[in-house]
Amino acid sequence: MKFLRDLFGKKTEIRPIDVTRRFDLIVRVGQGSMSRVWRARDTQTGKMVALKILDKDKTKKLESRFTNLDKPSEGEIAVQLQHPRLVRTYEYGYTKEGEQWLMMEFIEGASLSFLVEMQNEAMHANRLKFMIELGEGVDYLHQHRWIHRDICPRNVLLDEDLDLKIIDFGLMVPDAPEFRKPGNRTGTATYMAPELIRRQPTDHRIDVFSYAVTCYEMWTKRRPWKGADSLDAMHQAINTPPRDVRELVPEIDERVAETIMKGLEREPRDRWPSAAKMVDEFRAAAERSQ
Repeated sequence: MKFLRDLFGKKTEIRPIDVTRRFDLIVRVGQGSMSRVWRARDTQTGKMVALKILDKDKTKKLESRFTNLDKPSEGEIAVQLQHPRLVRTYEYGYTKEGEQWLMMEFIEGASLSFLVEMQNEAMHANRLKFMIELGEGVDYLHQHRWIHRDICPRNVLLDEDLDLKIIDFGLMVPDAPEFRKPGNRTGTATYMAPELIRRQPTDHRIDVFSYAVTCYEMWTKRRPWKGADSLDAMHQAINTPPRDVRELVPEIDERVAETIMKGLEREPRDRWPSAAKMVDEFRAAAERSQ
């Protein structure tokens, strides 16, 4: 865990604040399973921001899964991340009620899940761009020794210029032996890698799997296993091969299809070793299509 000590140093005490004094809460813009998000104005700077407040009880329950491990909080992690494909977190702290808050850049745009569902011209014209940008964000996290654990369209936003940003780091853990041990089955069930579902040891390749599922969905509006919409159903589905993306989208570039399907391999050793390798293939396909 030396890299965590080097990254964060000695933790300093953060004084809780009254968020209604620090921020003008303009409108609720999001409600996740563990948080509430407002469009807000920072009264110290006048800047428009996204204010995320984590549910105290649910956060405590999540962190209890890492008993005796020095897991950084979402805020501690998020403020360290600086990449164009990741939402920028400017500051974090705690409310007087003990809830953690994060002040992030406000993105005016749409969720990737919306475009996946719509399958409109924006999706058709920009699929490869989205796949490349998502892979760049995932690769940045892996290069900096983090495992995201919840890559899926719901956790991705597209801004007004259709530039992609990963927006949620609530389940992220250090890529370190203590956090790769079997047993901690957190994430969105329908994007979970087989080794995570089977409670086996994990590493960054669980994100490669989720990335491949997301790419598959961008092309097909479906996930690779029919009817696998719960953890129990996914447990059954991972014992059968995924439906080949070429069956649903015959016109897809052959190498793009092969790249996605390799990312969905049941055994981690058979997948791409990194998101960067997948991005290289998608960039090559983008060049071929010009």
